[in-house]
Amino acid sequence: MRRTVVAALLLLTACGPALAQPRAVIELFTSQGCSSCPPADRMMGTWAKDPTLIALSLPVDYWDYLGWKDTLANHSFSQRQRAYSEARGDRAVYTPQIVVDGVQHAVGSNDAQVKRAIEAAANRANVLTVPVGITGKDGAYSVTLGKTALQGEVWAIPVEREAQVVIERGENTGQTVTYSNVARGLRKVADYDGSAVTLDLKPELVSAPGADSFVILVQASAAGKPGAILGAAMKR
Repeated sequence: MRRTVVAALLLLTACGPALAQPRAVIELFTSQGCSSCPPADRMMGTWAKDPTLIALSLPVDYWDYLGWKDTLANHSFSQRQRAYSEARGDRAVYTPQIVVDGVQHAVGSNDAQVKRAIEAAANRANVLTVPVGITGKDGAYSVTLGKTALQGEVWAIPVEREAQVVIERGENTGQTVTYSNVARGLRKVADYDGSAVTLDLKPELVSAPGADSFVILVQASAAGKPGAILGAAMKR
């Protein structure tokens, strides 16, 4: 049903920016200080190449005390992971953890479990039903959102497509790990009230040191906690 609705909206917007939806949005909460994370980081390399997915690595900082400070970590990602667990009500926070479409979680190194989470999330109401399109070029991007009956918040995530790190201390001493689609920030763009709208993206919203792409998320929010991802697009 979700794909039927999106296909119809694509036809309606044929004369404007291409509005589409990914099959799923995958957020991997990972850490350079976690010995269980490298297998999930390698799997992320495969997911990041799948054009039907938006796959993001969000390095957390709560394992830094183990002897190695994660060079890509952002405390806001640790806060986001905890907020997801509170919104779900299970308080499950661990690495490597995948959160799919903001509503399902799975062990990030377990491919079968992640696939089941993708299928389960696809059956949740409102998930990925807001069509999103990105147009423009460096320094002058816009995002177009389709009309729906939903409300949420629009977020921009600058992304570094590939980052290679040599880990010198801690549980992964001596390993060189390649991280794919590393989030380099999380910036609110606007509120979404369900209206069809085109928003200009200020350069500081979609850029960051090392970033060479960005993702736009339209996400439900309740009591300040992230909910279902209603729509998403990535600058390819």
